[in-house]
Amino acid sequence: MAETPTTDNRLKSIIGGSTGNLVEWFDWYVYSAFTLYFAPHFFPSGDQTAQLLSAAAVFAVGFVMRPIGAWIMGIYADRKGRKAGLTLSVTLMCAGSLIIACTPGYETIGIAAPALLVLARLMQGLSVGGEYGASATYLSEMAGKERRGFFSAFQYVTLISGQLLAIMVLLILQSVMPKTELEAWGWRIPFVVGAFLAIVVFYLRRGLAETQSFKNAHANAAPKSGFVALLKNHPRETALVMLLTAGGTLAFYAYSIYMQKFLVNTSGFSKEVATQINAVTLFVFMLLQPVAGGLSDRIGRKPLMVAFGIAGVLFTYPIFSALEATRNPVTAGLLVMASLIIVTGYTSINAVVKAELFPAHIRALGVALPYALANTLFGGTAEYVALSFKSHGWEQGFYWYVTVMIGISLLVYLRMRDTGRNSLISED
Repeated sequence: MAETPTTDNRLKSIIGGSTGNLVEWFDWYVYSAFTLYFAPHFFPSGDQTAQLLSAAAVFAVGFVMRPIGAWIMGIYADRKGRKAGLTLSVTLMCAGSLIIACTPGYETIGIAAPALLVLARLMQGLSVGGEYGASATYLSEMAGKERRGFFSAFQYVTLISGQLLAIMVLLILQSVMPKTELEAWGWRIPFVVGAFLAIVVFYLRRGLAETQSFKNAHANAAPKSGFVALLKNHPRETALVMLLTAGGTLAFYAYSIYMQKFLVNTSGFSKEVATQINAVTLFVFMLLQPVAGGLSDRIGRKPLMVAFGIAGVLFTYPIFSALEATRNPVTAGLLVMASLIIVTGYTSINAVVKAELFPAHIRALGVALPYALANTLFGGTAEYVALSFKSHGWEQGFYWYVTVMIGISLLVYLRMRDTGRNSLISED
């Protein structure tokens, strides 16, 4: 007979899984937060846009490994357990952070510097590719039926927390270190911190409880998870995850990850002011996730995604255009916050929506692989596409690109079933 986890056990597991997720994403986002400082060390001298473009290209390269990581580690988490997948992913993340922290600059070792940077990002991409599916599945399965949206929203709470923590470390270093020292070597500090925290999380995740959904699937000798099985038995759900992710992930990266560079490189704010705006708005954004997730438990998942789609189509271009023209930090902060409120309709529930589409024996792979493919194509390339438009003198083209992709996802949201009302997790 299946054991029903107590509320305390659920909370302990969710907190444990979320804490590890936070450190994983801190390590991932430190790269983006400190790009303005380390880009000159890894790439030949040139104008700032050219160096940022090179760094953004390496950021995108990391996403190439995400589908591979999702494939390999998704199968691993379906066959060996969610806990095993989570432990393996944080090990790879730790190794990638150490490589970046210890690699000399271009002037010292030449082309080997950007080559090692690419290697590190490939390892971290492999890690994050598996992390998303394992953590989304773990949190969704550990949460009870009545509050699944609320608790699964903590995946993005910790994802945003990792990004926010990276920014806070940047703010602290900006305040305590001279600018010359931060640019010379101080940017290495957060990568060392990230590697150390990953080691702590490794031991934390080894003590997590396994989900009952996985235990039931394993005990009942369910079919094995695999790429062929996913495409053969769940082609509609696989395509659905890719399409509903495309606009949402692009909007998230455009509104949050790229926004710091946009405020510096286009709006003309200093690095420090741009970082402060990003930190404040992301903190509020983080707090909105469980609120919206809890709302989805009451009214369903679909209304939130549709609201994001409509608002994203209507307001993306106006928000970016206004940010391009403003020189007032408060106005800029309000505009950035508006964009993040819009994308909350996607971020707060995207993990649980995907998990609710697949049966337990193939859930981690089903969540991870199509999501990672969409992320590679749209999320990972967001900064590179934006900077490419800018370098060709038509920055507004990026605003239209984001708008169109959100519109495509909106069509999917309108046609898909409400997974909260028809969840396969309830059948485990």
